[in-house]
Amino acid sequence: MSGAWRVNLLACALGLGLWSQAWSAALVGDTTRGEAVYSRCLACHALAYDRVGPRHCGLFGRKAGSVKGFDYSSAMKNSKIVWNEQTLNLFLKNPMADVPGTFMGYAGIPDPQERADLIAYLKQADASPVCAGVK
Repeated sequence: MSGAWRVNLLACALGLGLWSQAWSAALVGDTTRGEAVYSRCLACHALAYDRVGPRHCGLFGRKAGSVKGFDYSSAMKNSKIVWNEQTLNLFLKNPMADVPGTFMGYAGIPDPQERADLIAYLKQADASPVCAGVK
């Protein structure tokens, strides 16, 4: 590999690294604002019990479509998604595009900061007494 190629490759790697850090920093959420965003979810979801949508306690690390006794779409059960910050961010942006055939008929949250705030709130709530023992 020539010297010029190494310099260009290094520059690309550094650029990707900086972009990745900037993207990660942009996803830092505010739990107070996230709770306000979560109020939109309450029509179908709750933290500790199932409603029209499944409960959110125990969400992080859980395989999509796996809450016992909840009637998921085949698309969600077969999605192979494991919920974490990245998978939630992608899903919440446009649920029906991320998992075509999902029963979740919600258009999504287009604003990345609102998604980050919601995810921060869900993480905090998952560690709260409300979710203790609920998975």
